[in-house]
Amino acid sequence: MNEIAAFNPTGIEQASIDQMPHSIEAEQQLLGAILTNNDVFDRIASIIGPKHFYDPVHARIFETAADRITKNMLASPVTLKAFLEEDEGLQELGGPSYLARLAGAAISSFAARDYAQMIYDFATRRELIRLGRDIADKAASVNVDSEPKEQIVEAEQALYSLAEQGSTEKGFQSFLAAVTQAVNVANSAYQRSGGLAGVATGLKDLDSKLGGLHKSDLLILAGRPSMGKTSLATNIAYNVAKAYRKGILQDGTEGAVDGGVVGFFSLEMSAEQLAGRILSEASEISSHKIRQGDMTEGEFRRFVDAAKKLESCPLYIDDTAAIPISQLSARARRLKRTHGLDLLIVDYLQLVRGTSENRVQEIGEISMGLKAIAKELNIPVIALSQLSRQVENREDKRPQLSDLRESGSIEQDADVVMFVYRGEYYTEREKPEDDNMEAMAAWKDKMSRLHAKAEVIVGKQRHGPIGMVELSFTAEFTRFGNLAKEWQQAPHEDQY
Repeated sequence: MNEIAAFNPTGIEQASIDQMPHSIEAEQQLLGAILTNNDVFDRIASIIGPKHFYDPVHARIFETAADRITKNMLASPVTLKAFLEEDEGLQELGGPSYLARLAGAAISSFAARDYAQMIYDFATRRELIRLGRDIADKAASVNVDSEPKEQIVEAEQALYSLAEQGSTEKGFQSFLAAVTQAVNVANSAYQRSGGLAGVATGLKDLDSKLGGLHKSDLLILAGRPSMGKTSLATNIAYNVAKAYRKGILQDGTEGAVDGGVVGFFSLEMSAEQLAGRILSEASEISSHKIRQGDMTEGEFRRFVDAAKKLESCPLYIDDTAAIPISQLSARARRLKRTHGLDLLIVDYLQLVRGTSENRVQEIGEISMGLKAIAKELNIPVIALSQLSRQVENREDKRPQLSDLRESGSIEQDADVVMFVYRGEYYTEREKPEDDNMEAMAAWKDKMSRLHAKAEVIVGKQRHGPIGMVELSFTAEFTRFGNLAKEWQQAPHEDQY
């Protein structure tokens, strides 16, 4: 026999694959229970469907019964006979009399959920075997159009989809359960020194306004170019990763008791450039100096010390350009599984790819996908977004919700929408002529008031107030910080 022809890519004997896991008896007895007591269907409908039955005749019987029950009609051997007596598969099993035999083999209605779960588990095992075969067959088929990395992503997505299908705990939950969860969130906020229910950004006034970064929230951080969107995002990422402390949570599981593991999708800047920004902030050395290598010995020591401290920070960067939303989801899930994940940042939303050819629909697909990631992984997701040019045409350049570029779905899907605005940037470009002394004096006065200040405008927040938060901004280190209020300033000597 030819060696290549003899190669079995799955490594599993064909005979064992053909004998798929199943239980005909469980299927028969569950169907019998449904046909004798239609109320059983309501108990098991959230667990299984026709596709989970191994025997195709059983699948058709279940489907027909389900169709009648959902229409508030009786499903019994007699009523189903009219719909299935011409079914060829049923004829092979003895015709309509088979339905009566099923009813005779019915199990107790109390055991119905256990039998339904057994049928579901067997169906999952069969699907796993099929997936394994597909993965092995694709890997064995050397095709230019199908790269191994793409196959890995496809396999991860297929496995994750399979895992999500069988969640029997989904659906309605009692108000008591919902209230208990709300009380637990409030309790965790009460127990924390900062009084935050979510992950702290390290920017006190922003945390106070948002209550921290809440799990399952999609936060949009938008602004015009040069406003500092990426800088603010990297500052938050660094603050959260730097504060990370592992411990036992209230529910008894292990996780982040402070700070968190951060995943950062940098679609515009390389991982090296992003790391340079974070190092600049941590070491308080200009990023321009770092790039040029123009540092004093003291600055270089400070730079190396900052780099050593950053080594232990759980901050993971993916700088894949134009990543599809499906791959972004798969990689986020993988990071959560392998290293943990408490905060995801995407810089920026418009550079992610969707499947639609219509740009507005594509942006809608991406924003919905990011919200889905936040809910699935139970983490806050911060997505940066561009703003339309209409901001520049207004006298007041402060952005608003209508300025979100390309799609109203961004505003709709987001739990929080924030805008970064630096008045200093625009005022600097309004500098009058040197010979106009009065205008120059007014301009200098305005510049001194705006210098090193930034605003984060919270334009939408589902569970909190909207409004403006003032932050300090050090352009040299691209760093946002807490702004000291006048009453917090140190008193002058003449005040004593």
